[in-house]
Amino acid sequence: MTTTLTVTSKGQVTLRKEVLRHLGVAPGQKVEVDLLPNGRLELRAVKPTGSIEDVFGFLTRPGTKPLTIEEINEIIADGWAGIR
Repeated sequence: MTTTLTVTSKGQVTLRKEVLRHLGVAPGQKVEVDLLPNGRLELRAVKPTGSIEDVFGFLTRPGTKPLTIEEINEIIADGWAGIR
């Protein structure tokens, strides 16, 4: 697939939807550009990095006690029942 993009007076280009779709990029996500010899470049989606350990403690709030598994299960059951 070949597509032609126009460079604005500010030196910017806008990637068409089909290009973004091909890269698997959604609004707000990032792309990387590698400059190659002979005026070429390589564009690719930035893949998220990290691991599940990065999520631990994400929802903790200072000054509050952690919920017990029973409290969590009750909140889940209420949510499924449409109570909360």
